[in-house]
Amino acid sequence: MTTFYHFNFNVLDLDKSLKFYKEALGLEPVREKTADDESFKLVYLGDGITDFSLELTWLRDRKEPYNLGECEFHLAFKTDEYDSLHQKHKDMGIICFENEKMGIYFISDPDGYWIEIVPNRD
Repeated sequence: MTTFYHFNFNVLDLDKSLKFYKEALGLEPVREKTADDESFKLVYLGDGITDFSLELTWLRDRKEPYNLGECEFHLAFKTDEYDSLHQKHKDMGIICFENEKMGIYFISDPDGYWIEIVPNRD
């Protein structure tokens, strides 16, 4: 039996990404690891509800933006507070795509990763 554990995004500016994920989605660091030579740092973010985490990987020597291809992958969050979160993300200027017919939208993080926001329909 396997269970979901974490998903990874590589980031250029760890501090900027940590601020974004806290402000936009309320994610907080739950654990981290720094290489002995400080060549990389891993910070795992959690939502405080589930055990799933988002791993942010920062590489000291990386200077150029990551090639995300056509960005045909994404991470998704569901929320009971869809309307207020949508307004918050609109005010932050981070909505990159909306599908009103499906009732979902996407935000983009500082490195260009897309994150889907879905209303809790359970």
